[in-house]
Amino acid sequence: LRDFLLVYNRMTELCFRHCVCNLNYRLLTGREESCLDSCAARLVRANHRLMGAYVGLVPALLQRRAAEHGAPAGPPGLPASSEPAPGPAGD
Repeated sequence: LRDFLLVYNRMTELCFRHCVCNLNYRLLTGREESCLDSCAARLVRANHRLMGAYVGLVPALLQRRAAEHGAPAGPPGLPASSEPAPGPAGD
């Protein structure tokens, strides 16, 4: 959620600075509105392409990192050793 909000805020700021040139009116002009629409669409498409590339590269990156460390390539956060976890001492 944090990453989404950071991207959204950055996109909003970039498009606003690029497109809105007159703060004398409460409503946007037609030119400003169309500029904002195209700016936001451009940034959303770029973000989708970036995320698609990221999703395609991450599995290979995780496998390579696991191979370098000699650990099985599994979900992060799981213990890599096959030893049982310490438990109560009442055997």
